[in-house]
Amino acid sequence: MSTTVLKFGGTSVATPEAIERLASIVSGVAGDRVIVVSATAGTTNALIAAANAAGAGDAEGAEAAVERLQREHDLLYQKVVRAKVDVVCAGLQELAERTKALLRSVGLLRECSRRSRDAILAYGELASSEIVAAALRARGVEAEPVAATGIVVTDDAFGNAAPVFDETYARATSVLGPMLRAGQVPVVTGFIGATRDGVTTTLGRGASDYTAAILAAALRADECLIYTDVSGVMSADPRIVPSAKPLPQLSYAEAAELSYFGAKVLHPRAVLPAVELGIPVRILNTFAASDAGTTIVGEAVPDGSVVKATTSLGGLALLTVQGAGMSGIPGFAAKVFDTTAAQDVSVLMISQASSENSICIVVPADTVDRLKDALERMLAKELAHHDVERVAVERPIAVVAAVGDGMRGTPGVAARVFGALGRLRINVVAIAQGSSELNISFCVAEADQARAVRAIHDEFHSSSATRPSASGTLVS
Repeated sequence: MSTTVLKFGGTSVATPEAIERLASIVSGVAGDRVIVVSATAGTTNALIAAANAAGAGDAEGAEAAVERLQREHDLLYQKVVRAKVDVVCAGLQELAERTKALLRSVGLLRECSRRSRDAILAYGELASSEIVAAALRARGVEAEPVAATGIVVTDDAFGNAAPVFDETYARATSVLGPMLRAGQVPVVTGFIGATRDGVTTTLGRGASDYTAAILAAALRADECLIYTDVSGVMSADPRIVPSAKPLPQLSYAEAAELSYFGAKVLHPRAVLPAVELGIPVRILNTFAASDAGTTIVGEAVPDGSVVKATTSLGGLALLTVQGAGMSGIPGFAAKVFDTTAAQDVSVLMISQASSENSICIVVPADTVDRLKDALERMLAKELAHHDVERVAVERPIAVVAAVGDGMRGTPGVAARVFGALGRLRINVVAIAQGSSELNISFCVAEADQARAVRAIHDEFHSSSATRPSASGTLVS
């Protein structure tokens, strides 16, 4: 019998109408089914605010925030189970009380550790699984809520924990296998896991799709369906490029590049467990279930495109370490990156000239000051001797990426990319391209982000006779 893992995002579980659509989709899938759910839209942000309030000593305000969420969840539960009188879900009540107790403890200490925050944030997905399972049962589907804390084993990197795959796969088989054989539909919490000692962790924001891919791999599923509120991966952000189109198919490598550089449809790590086993991942729209969506496979069928999609990420800063004395000194780059790692700063792009006179790294703007201070301390000797002339920061910047399997081995792609930018007089601050030739990434001032995306998209997706003018309008 076939096995399908279906993941539903926050907007897909946020209203009675959305859950009705979810139930219809689940009922229409044959074979064994495993459901993965996110917190209802807005819940995680509310919980983060509550945790911050408690950490600042406002436990009363934090509890009030959870009570508001509890009322919203109770009302949603009552509507989806079609109760003629008010009913209370004991599971939801227990979750809310436990979360309020955690917030009171944080308020007393006036400190919210990452460990405490993860335990607080888990409330959202746990509540969703209770509500969705109840909705499915009300429609004749034998569904049961399942906490991923008993399945997904992780390390203790709270806030961004990494799964221990062998143990997770074994637990998924032992917990979910008997349920599926009994004809049940598990409704599993996305986003969360637990250490070997049972301490709750989270996998990072937006990681419910990662949970779905992990379970698909563990169960050797035939397909992993990720339902969201858009009809697949687009050729560009439609808010920036209104003419952007859904992409019928992507390779795993293309999907990973796009998600890494800002595409919101798929979590950057979500493809990893599935790619190893060749499990197709489909991105679909809960609110337009008949749309074809995007299928992500190991190797996409060539479609004649060169740059398949253009994506971008703002809110970044470019940090440059520069100095003539850096050239030819072994281990200098290691100092830069060891310091970056020690500061727990994520590097999104790296650029270095062959002269070795400078190293440029792109990092989130809210981390760059801390990183700059740390590098200046690490390189104090080199700065004093003028081997390093400066550690400079440029912000705000954005990274724009042109992605496509068709770029590989195709001459002139870079010329077209930078020619399109040149016609709009958009200055490129730094450039990076991997040897795979799958991605050309470049930095521009954040003010030029939208124009740069439109320029690249028009270059590769519009008529060859159409080019953007310096004013941004299209001319022949």
